[in-house]
Amino acid sequence: MEKIRIDKWLWAARFYKTRSLAVDEINKGRVLINDQEAKPAREVKPGDSVVIRQGAITRTVTVRGISGQRAGAPVAQLLYEETPESIQRRALLAEQRRAGIEPAASLEHGRPTKRDRRSLDKAHGNDWDSRWSASAD
Repeated sequence: MEKIRIDKWLWAARFYKTRSLAVDEINKGRVLINDQEAKPAREVKPGDSVVIRQGAITRTVTVRGISGQRAGAPVAQLLYEETPESIQRRALLAEQRRAGIEPAASLEHGRPTKRDRRSLDKAHGNDWDSRWSASAD
């Protein structure tokens, strides 16, 4: 039976751009194999269940193929099959993000620009000459 290191498989299946990124995420506990925490050298084989947490998104995939070489996206997608529950969760999260309010939209005004500050100063009667100073006069 064919087996391959999980970090190499995650890289080949295009979940992470580099093997070192895959190793970092595995060491942080964001990858589970058959509901157990994994180490980068842990081997996976076809039929294993892999849970991958990337930000707010959690994917549950079943290993379908083994490859030690990184290939194009269509080939990489043949290495795994995402569970229907995982696809549903991702679709629900995407819908919630779309429906949610944009945090930046709640800000009416940001920091005033130099032009805005000058116009505010003129409106309040604060010109350069009326400001207090530490001078003796």
